[in-house]
Amino acid sequence: MSPPTPAVALLNREMAILEFNRRVLAQVRRPDVPLLERLRYICIVSSNMDEFFEVRLADYIEDARLPGAGALDADLETVARAAHALVDDQYKAFNDEVMPDLRRAGIVVISHAERDKAQRRWVDEFFQSQVRPLLVPVGLDPSHPFPQVANKSLNFIVRLDGKDAFGRENTISIVRVPRVLPRVIQLPARLSDGKQAFVLLTSVVRAHLAELFQGRRVEAFSQFRLTRDSELAVDDEEVKNLRHALRSGLTTRHFGQAIRLEVGQSCPRELSDFLLRQFALPQAALYAVNGPVNLVRLNALIDAAKAPALHFPPYAPSWPAAWPRAQSIFERLKQGDLLLHHPFESFDPVVQFLREAVHDPNVLAIKQTIYRTGGESPLMDLLLEAVRRGKEVMCVVELKARFDEEANINWAERLEAIGAQVVYGVVGLKTHAKLLLVMRREGTPKRPVLRRYLHLSTGNYNPKTARLYTDLSMLSADPKLTADAASVFQQLGSLGKTRPLHRLLQAPFTLHSAMLGRVKQVAQAARNGRRARIVLKINALTDVALIRALIDAGQAGAEIDLIVRGACLLPSGLPGLTERIRVRSVVGRFLEHTRILYFCWGAGAHNEALYLTSADWMSRNMFRRIEVAWPVRDAALRQRVIDECLIPYLFDTKDAWLQQGDGSYLAVGADGVSAQQALMERMQASR
Repeated sequence: MSPPTPAVALLNREMAILEFNRRVLAQVRRPDVPLLERLRYICIVSSNMDEFFEVRLADYIEDARLPGAGALDADLETVARAAHALVDDQYKAFNDEVMPDLRRAGIVVISHAERDKAQRRWVDEFFQSQVRPLLVPVGLDPSHPFPQVANKSLNFIVRLDGKDAFGRENTISIVRVPRVLPRVIQLPARLSDGKQAFVLLTSVVRAHLAELFQGRRVEAFSQFRLTRDSELAVDDEEVKNLRHALRSGLTTRHFGQAIRLEVGQSCPRELSDFLLRQFALPQAALYAVNGPVNLVRLNALIDAAKAPALHFPPYAPSWPAAWPRAQSIFERLKQGDLLLHHPFESFDPVVQFLREAVHDPNVLAIKQTIYRTGGESPLMDLLLEAVRRGKEVMCVVELKARFDEEANINWAERLEAIGAQVVYGVVGLKTHAKLLLVMRREGTPKRPVLRRYLHLSTGNYNPKTARLYTDLSMLSADPKLTADAASVFQQLGSLGKTRPLHRLLQAPFTLHSAMLGRVKQVAQAARNGRRARIVLKINALTDVALIRALIDAGQAGAEIDLIVRGACLLPSGLPGLTERIRVRSVVGRFLEHTRILYFCWGAGAHNEALYLTSADWMSRNMFRRIEVAWPVRDAALRQRVIDECLIPYLFDTKDAWLQQGDGSYLAVGADGVSAQQALMERMQASR
């Protein structure tokens, strides 16, 4: 009897998230990426890091404060060092590569020292008319305590000499910069010397700080920015009205526990130490950066600059060839399921599906889940119109969709106000499933029948992100699949038990156990000497039970490929442990968001299954969310998913990264074949 295989130590989740952001930052150094898109990747890393501190590290720090968390404290120090190194690399790329290249391309950000007289005069007029009236410095003394500093807001700390107007020696003042002010300001063409010239608001305020303190001298100053824990604190068990509780919570979210302090690199030590004491932060929480403390706001420069050659070439998603534009979607779905691959194919057919349902007098009811739709949404406008036309409309609105709570509350209130049935899912479980169900009266007047039509998606009902994220969605009139969807909506509305589902797998009930069952089925096939194969394309792999099952299947002889965009805690390629498991990540022009699960446990189509899903393989998705997965049963559509969404990514040699056993990643190459580019070319050629 062979000795048992040693247990595999899993990777650290926070380090895995930072590794993903390193892969994003690597896009900045790719010469084939247009210059303004390189700057956009820097902004994306900044946005990702904000969320990392607001959410991920905030939870980690909370765990580190628990009794007996010594090992966790050591891990936290490792994570903090890695985060500092990543931020340093980000600003190095910004200062040494992107900004000099932009200057050579005729797009310049002009500091105060670089401005000529005419430019300084214009900036001064801008400050006096647009900025100064909104700035109110707060001098600190017993009657003026340290002001509230909102999450991610721009502020200045100033040290002054002399005495104030009342003869007191209060030396520290705080200047809050309102969010309503633009962070990037474009100079008029007449002052730009043939270039596109911009100034940053931080530079404008910095150049005029002294004017805010008449009669005193500014001895030292620095910009600073505080990142706070941004989880909404709502007790699901105690709250009586979730919408009202969240609406109230939104007003205090900006003032959660302090997590990170960013200051300018030239900030004097005594000022940064003062701020750290004020916010009760350790030295490791201080990030002294060589540039603006909020690089995310440079998205405004990207949008304002007129330089098409410095952007990715425009790509117009195609209308699916399988659906003639003039044909009713209801008639088309009677012929079979329809698959849409975004953003390579347009999201417009989804909007058209709902539009046709809204305007069809035979459609009686529409039900939809709402997770991230955005502040402006043609889909939400259509649902409002459906209510006005007298149709029964049910919306399951997820109020706790992180950072989209306010938009979702607003949509919920608008829908409720005109008579839609709005429910907020299940307390304690986020409704993350993407479902749109239409009920239509068909048949004859004497023998009417109700028929259901369904749209499911791996991504959100958001036309804007559908042009930036890769996702798959499916339209179907399959009676069992649509009946399952109707049961899910009934359950979310009534909170009652439903009959077993025919086609759909649903979290938190059957999805996790079904996936474990599939992985074990493949493992058993490998032990029996049959073909055994697993290919997963997901955004994150962190659920321990599923990871252990995959490791066991690999050790049994199954060949496993994991295409994981973000955090993956399974270390691949370890000799004798995970050598049959390969992990790759693809970072390209579009954000990889598609979730595909392929299992094979023998020869022939009857020994394979392919699912699409809204869920990643994370414990929160499996047990703390309402999620669905559905099988692609049509052989032609299943092969299409494999041909478009799995094989190209397994053979990507341009945008792909291979995970090493220690959790780091190596780029496959830079001059090979990009799966995303190949799909764009394929879709354009098929028009």
